[in-house]
Amino acid sequence: MKIALIQQSNTANRTENVANLENNIRSCSSEGAELIVLQELHNGLYFCQTEDPEQFELAETIPGPSTISFGKLAKELNLVIVLSLFEKRAAGLYHNTAVVLEKDGTIAGKYRKMHIPDDPAYYEKFYFTPGDLGFEPIQTSVGKLGVLVCWDQWYPEAARLMAMAGAELLIYPTAIGWESTDTEDEKLRQRNAWMTVQRGHAVANGLHVLTCNRTGYEPDPSGITNGIQFWGNSFVAGPQGEIISQASYDEEENIVIDIDLKRSETIRRMWPFFRDRRIDAFDDLTKRWREK
Repeated sequence: MKIALIQQSNTANRTENVANLENNIRSCSSEGAELIVLQELHNGLYFCQTEDPEQFELAETIPGPSTISFGKLAKELNLVIVLSLFEKRAAGLYHNTAVVLEKDGTIAGKYRKMHIPDDPAYYEKFYFTPGDLGFEPIQTSVGKLGVLVCWDQWYPEAARLMAMAGAELLIYPTAIGWESTDTEDEKLRQRNAWMTVQRGHAVANGLHVLTCNRTGYEPDPSGITNGIQFWGNSFVAGPQGEIISQASYDEEENIVIDIDLKRSETIRRMWPFFRDRRIDAFDDLTKRWREK
């Protein structure tokens, strides 16, 4: 299957951002892409650098404007598209939600981000209610997609549960970057850790991992921090953790590449991790901590 990741730098002009996305989607489609993954909260700036009630005005319903407009594009180009939206579910109830659009433009399914960070410049708990749809893959015409979102990518349990439910791919729309006061060595360690943990998910589950991150600099509206330089490096890893394709840290790029989904079966026969799991000894994984 030919897949595409669109790594983009955003501005406060949401109309322009969406127009750029549509142009890139068309470009990827012209290269034969069947599945296109967009970055986290792709329509605008990453607004979670501050806790600002006005930002809730950016949220939209699902179905809503984005699923309608991108749905028309999916139908026109015969594509499956993974969106990442600020969902308004009800007054005072909002989620960070990935939506998968089928080739006919309909909604194949959605996933609400389960792990919500609360760190300087990433104040997501102010905006997003933790997901309540569980770790359920989304069935599409191109396969069963294990869609997760950003902070979820640090948790092996999330990847494992998606794999156990039959996911054929692990997909991570992402918004992660550096705060400028970090040293160059620290920046390198952070980025390498981010890639390493996801490559580990690929290995442990025998699945391809598709990670689409933002790039570009976005200032902190409050001026408390120096803003975020998103580190790009969107990548595709194979089921042995091998990097198949990787974008740069500071350029807008489309990755369009063929992947062989049949390799998962081959790798799982070589490395039968699911066969050898000691599920009889894993009860403590459901605890927060093991007290001595």
